[in-house]
Amino acid sequence: MVSTLHEDASSRLWKPNDSLSKAAPLLCRRRAVDQLVAHGLPYSKKLMGHTSCVNALAISPNGRWLASGGDDHFLHLWDFDQESLVEPSWRYTGPRSNVFTLAFSASGQYLFSGDTGAHIFQYDLSHVASPIASTSGASNSPCATHNTHEDSIRAISCHPEQDHLFLSAAEDGRIILHDMRADSRRTRAQGTLQQIAPFSCVQYHPRMTPLFATSDTQGVVCLRDVRMAFGPLSQRQHKGIVQKYVTTIAKQGQACMARPETSSLVFDREGRRLALTMLHHYPTLYSLNDPYPIATFSGRYLPDGTPVPEGERTWSNSCTMKHGSFGGFGSDHDSYFAHGSDDFRTYLWKIPDDSALLEGRTVIGHSDWERHLRPGEIGYVESHMGPRYVPIELSVPHARLTGHDSIVNAALIHPDRPYLLTAGIERYIRLHSPTSVTPSTEPLALTPQEVRTIPPTDPNSRMLLLRAMGIIDDPLDNPDDDSQALALFDQILRTEGNGDVFTIRACGPSDYSSDSDDDSDVAMGDSDSGGEIGMY
Repeated sequence: MVSTLHEDASSRLWKPNDSLSKAAPLLCRRRAVDQLVAHGLPYSKKLMGHTSCVNALAISPNGRWLASGGDDHFLHLWDFDQESLVEPSWRYTGPRSNVFTLAFSASGQYLFSGDTGAHIFQYDLSHVASPIASTSGASNSPCATHNTHEDSIRAISCHPEQDHLFLSAAEDGRIILHDMRADSRRTRAQGTLQQIAPFSCVQYHPRMTPLFATSDTQGVVCLRDVRMAFGPLSQRQHKGIVQKYVTTIAKQGQACMARPETSSLVFDREGRRLALTMLHHYPTLYSLNDPYPIATFSGRYLPDGTPVPEGERTWSNSCTMKHGSFGGFGSDHDSYFAHGSDDFRTYLWKIPDDSALLEGRTVIGHSDWERHLRPGEIGYVESHMGPRYVPIELSVPHARLTGHDSIVNAALIHPDRPYLLTAGIERYIRLHSPTSVTPSTEPLALTPQEVRTIPPTDPNSRMLLLRAMGIIDDPLDNPDDDSQALALFDQILRTEGNGDVFTIRACGPSDYSSDSDDDSDVAMGDSDSGGEIGMY
């Protein structure tokens, strides 16, 4: 229960003329933000508009617009400048399959969506630039379609400064550099980076624009340079790779190693840190220039520092594609990290300074590791005989946010305002706030703290599962009911929720040097099929 005193103090911190204003000294703003979110984000509301799972969220560069997309094949645009955020201001059509990635261009003029049908749709948002958005619920079509991939689009990343450039990553093993200028001299082949393993994410570095990071389903994570990754073969070097991050893990008491699948990655706003989302493993934090991690995020303890009660579910990621985010809740420094979980919560961690994290990281030689008896301890290793780097485990989250009845896949901290947006299996987005009163919403209620438990299988749950899978018809076909989606993912969690990464992603000594592809520089041919890897 949050006291009235806390509510009143938090509300006062929200006023625009106090130390959160942009004219305030940076350190004062950071202290004010820390005070504002000291008790978490206990208030929230649902943003209703979608009719199925919400998979992707993105916020425009100016902070005004929230874009959302999912399984209902519509894109929604929400206006934070509204006095009461009750419905989307704009609705866009185009996708014909599930949307899993959204991105705004550098100026915010364009919005891009990527779906499982291998389509990238581009929308011109010039019509929403007026001070007050209008035509609520209007349906708008894309201004362009990019059909250069042959499998599901996993990520789109727009150039931080130029509207005409963006990168896309897909399960066809391609990263494509798109140039929308009519006079672009780069051929399709010169703008394609190809490998065997499916790519899972791509992100431009927010400050050093020639750099971008990639991850794939084999767990290989690289920092690359556009100038070395694309263009004629004579100009390419090592597929643009300038840094490889160590993602292979060893465990005390476990004979084999594992390389978890990396499903997404994200930079902080300065580009100093990079966080990876790994299946069956904790989110992992890297410093840009360090190949070994400096921290992992877990939910081993409650925010007050006490252990999670025995039998209570805590942070895990065993299924679905999740995306975390850095943020500062209105300050200039991304000192927080948020991530959704299979236990139906969203976790928020406060990140210590890099110096403290590096000081706490231990390095254990291979021979010492064999004698180092700490059952269950995880170390990151580049080679079988190499040293084990054991990063600090940030095991006490700053807050555990509730309000969802199933898996939370997207957690997005607003860059300028103290909001955290979450979404997942359900058809709504939840806006979390540290205060009950905000400029964009009516007074918010306290978020319900009860977390739904996964029920044991019974005839009713089996019936819901069969309907969700389309095996039997639903006579009611209730469009306002998430019960079928919840039943489907409950069953997925029953079967996959306790997976062991050292069983699922086990690897031996011969696997350390075998990345997703070799370092030879190849490009896609210009044939219509685009299926060959060849020189041009």
